Amino acid sequence: MRKTILFSQRVSLLRKQSGLSQKQLGESIGVSNKAICTMENGTRETTFEKLVRLAEFFHVSTDYLLGITDDPTWRGAPPEEEP
Repeated sequence: MRKTILFSQRVSLLRKQSGLSQKQLGESIGVSNKAICTMENGTRETTFEKLVRLAEFFHVSTDYLLGITDDPTWRGAPPEEEP
Protein backbone atom coordinates (compact mmCIF):
# COMPACT_ATOMS: atom_id res chain seq x y z
CA MET A 1 0.00 0.00 0.00
CA ARG A 2 2.83 2.43 0.87
CA LYS A 3 4.38 2.01 -2.60
CA THR A 4 1.06 2.92 -4.25
CA ILE A 5 0.89 6.10 -2.19
CA LEU A 6 4.47 7.02 -3.10
CA PHE A 7 3.80 6.40 -6.80
CA SER A 8 0.70 8.60 -6.70
CA GLN A 9 2.47 11.37 -4.82
CA ARG A 10 5.53 11.29 -7.07
CA VAL A 11 3.54 11.43 -10.31
CA SER A 12 1.54 14.36 -8.95
CA LEU A 13 4.63 16.17 -7.66
CA LEU A 14 6.58 15.74 -10.91
CA ARG A 15 3.61 16.91 -12.96
CA LYS A 16 3.11 19.99 -10.82
CA GLN A 17 6.83 20.80 -10.78
CA SER A 18 6.72 20.68 -14.58
CA GLY A 19 3.78 23.08 -14.61
CA LEU A 20 1.52 20.64 -16.44
CA SER A 21 -2.16 19.93 -16.08
CA GLN A 22 -3.32 16.33 -15.94
CA LYS A 23 -4.62 16.77 -19.49
CA GLN A 24 -1.26 18.07 -20.75
CA LEU A 25 0.66 15.22 -19.13
CA GLY A 26 -1.79 12.68 -20.51
CA GLU A 27 -1.44 14.10 -24.01
CA SER A 28 2.36 14.05 -23.68
CA ILE A 29 2.51 10.36 -22.82
CA GLY A 30 -0.48 9.19 -24.85
CA VAL A 31 -3.09 8.56 -22.16
CA SER A 32 -6.25 10.33 -21.06
CA ASN A 33 -6.36 12.93 -18.32
CA LYS A 34 -8.62 10.50 -16.45
CA ALA A 35 -5.78 7.94 -16.49
CA ILE A 36 -3.45 10.53 -14.96
CA CYS A 37 -6.11 11.42 -12.39
CA THR A 38 -6.54 7.78 -11.32
CA MET A 39 -2.74 7.36 -11.07
CA GLU A 40 -2.47 10.42 -8.86
CA ASN A 41 -5.43 9.41 -6.71
CA GLY A 42 -4.15 5.86 -6.35
CA THR A 43 -7.55 4.49 -7.34
CA ARG A 44 -6.11 2.38 -10.16
CA GLU A 45 -2.83 0.70 -10.90
CA THR A 46 -0.97 1.46 -14.08
CA THR A 47 0.68 -0.69 -16.72
CA PHE A 48 4.40 -1.23 -17.24
CA GLU A 49 4.12 0.66 -20.50
CA LYS A 50 2.64 3.75 -18.83
CA LEU A 51 5.17 3.53 -16.01
CA VAL A 52 8.02 3.58 -18.53
CA ARG A 53 6.42 6.47 -20.45
CA LEU A 54 6.22 8.49 -17.24
CA ALA A 55 9.82 7.70 -16.32
CA GLU A 56 11.04 8.65 -19.80
CA PHE A 57 8.97 11.83 -19.86
CA PHE A 58 10.19 13.06 -16.47
CA HIS A 59 13.69 11.55 -16.85
CA VAL A 60 13.49 9.71 -13.56
CA SER A 61 13.97 6.04 -12.80
CA THR A 62 11.03 3.67 -12.59
CA ASP A 63 12.40 2.63 -9.18
CA TYR A 64 11.93 6.22 -8.03
CA LEU A 65 8.34 6.34 -9.31
CA LEU A 66 7.58 3.03 -7.63
CA GLY A 67 9.03 4.10 -4.29
CA ILE A 68 11.82 1.52 -4.34
CA THR A 69 14.42 4.28 -4.07
CA ASP A 70 14.45 7.96 -3.25
CA ASP A 71 17.08 8.56 -5.95
CA PRO A 72 15.32 9.87 -9.07
CA THR A 73 18.45 9.58 -11.25
CA TRP A 74 17.57 8.69 -14.83
CA ARG A 75 19.67 5.83 -16.19
CA GLY A 76 18.04 5.49 -19.58
CA ALA A 77 18.99 6.96 -22.91
CA PRO A 78 19.58 10.69 -22.97
CA PRO A 79 16.52 12.76 -23.84
CA GLU A 80 16.02 13.45 -27.53
CA GLU A 81 16.86 17.00 -28.45
CA GLU A 82 14.33 19.21 -30.18
CA PRO A 83 15.42 20.52 -33.61
